Amino acid sequence: MSVTTAAADKTVCAAPLPVLGRDVTVPLVTGGEVTYAALDYAASAPALQRVWDDVAAYAPYYGSVHRGAGYLSQLSTDLFENSRVTVAEFLGCREDDQVVFTRSTTDSLNLLAAALPADCQVFVFETEHHASLLPWRDARVTYLNAPRTADQAVATLERALADRDPYGPALVCVTGASNVTGELWPVKELAAAAHAHGARIVLDAAQLAPHHPVSISELDVDWVAFSGHKLYAPFGSGVLAGRSDWLRDAEPYLAGGGASRKVARRTDGGVDVEWHDTAARHEAGSPNVIGVYSIASACKALTEAGFDELVARERHLIAKVREGLADVPAVKVLSLFGDDAPRVGVLSFVVEGWNSSHFAAALSAEYGIGVRDGLFCAHPLVRTLLGSDPQTQGECGAPEAAPGEKSLNAIRVSFGAGTPDEHVERFVRAVKELVADGARWNYRTEEGRCVPDTTAA
Repeated sequence: MSVTTAAADKTVCAAPLPVLGRDVTVPLVTGGEVTYAALDYAASAPALQRVWDDVAAYAPYYGSVHRGAGYLSQLSTDLFENSRVTVAEFLGCREDDQVVFTRSTTDSLNLLAAALPADCQVFVFETEHHASLLPWRDARVTYLNAPRTADQAVATLERALADRDPYGPALVCVTGASNVTGELWPVKELAAAAHAHGARIVLDAAQLAPHHPVSISELDVDWVAFSGHKLYAPFGSGVLAGRSDWLRDAEPYLAGGGASRKVARRTDGGVDVEWHDTAARHEAGSPNVIGVYSIASACKALTEAGFDELVARERHLIAKVREGLADVPAVKVLSLFGDDAPRVGVLSFVVEGWNSSHFAAALSAEYGIGVRDGLFCAHPLVRTLLGSDPQTQGECGAPEAAPGEKSLNAIRVSFGAGTPDEHVERFVRAVKELVADGARWNYRTEEGRCVPDTTAA
């Protein structure tokens, strides 16, 4: 796999990076409190302490960007544009690439979808997160079946591209690491296949960038999208980075101040607008300066920590979780590419005899462990992995299934640079105890979710 990093043989791993909330205690339904084990990094990772400190140091100097003559405005503008440089370096951008700041991966991919040239054909695997599965509403979309090996993914894409009209524009959208299974995808090989057939490729790096180095130039992708809230940076910012031509030629994603260079009234009463051809073209309105700065701070922190060390530590944690779950016959870990496939710290599983919402609720209420259950905004993929019809519709959350009833959802545990060994060890112990002994509390379904029944307390 082209995005892996050699570091697995290290036996001594670095300490986890300091994150906010590492000492937070939560109440247990059975009584007492325990330090919270945040094992839902794939949804939102805790903010790095370094990021929070950088933002706190800047906050008194917060000012408007690009429009002010005052010192704070100029300082904030420099910080905003320097953050763009930092992100470009973090992503290994090419000289002519643009870095556009957005709200999230979803926003980034919707921006790119709005910038597609006319009659563009989009190729996307059914295994994608909804953020990369759904934005292409104005394009001709070819959905590709879930592959069962990395090589099959490349072969599937090559066949689909070979059958397309070779004269029209085409775009491939692919994840770098699955938000359901954590498995790494053969990004470089898929990019080579796309380019060999005259197509472009965008990489959804939301789950990859927090765990592995991502280089646009080395992977030879055309665009990369990711979210700050998965990269240990809060405040709701994201990035779309890559080739500038489609972005420059498209109408602005949002019309308004900042995107426009000149605006003048016409004699007929209308308005003439000259739009920017830089990243500002798609950044109308007052930007989220603090969110952008937090992303840049996280990029610096991860780079300075060293991805070799981060990957080595994460593989150590993955091994702990996988070995622990393997000891429980009732647990089935979900996978596309098989047990030996390289992955990031994201694993989904089901437990025989358990409703997934019930199991996740018990982990939280009785052990202070935060995981996620549901379909993880990747409904077709989870349905395929669970052996049900991938066309079956399902809610992005727990179904109306009572505790003990079977559900067509799964449980996801995810971790990263801030996760201590104790959290994954407690998780494994809790899984074994729940499977062996059952829940110690009664639970009920409330608004589609399984919750502790406190009326019986």
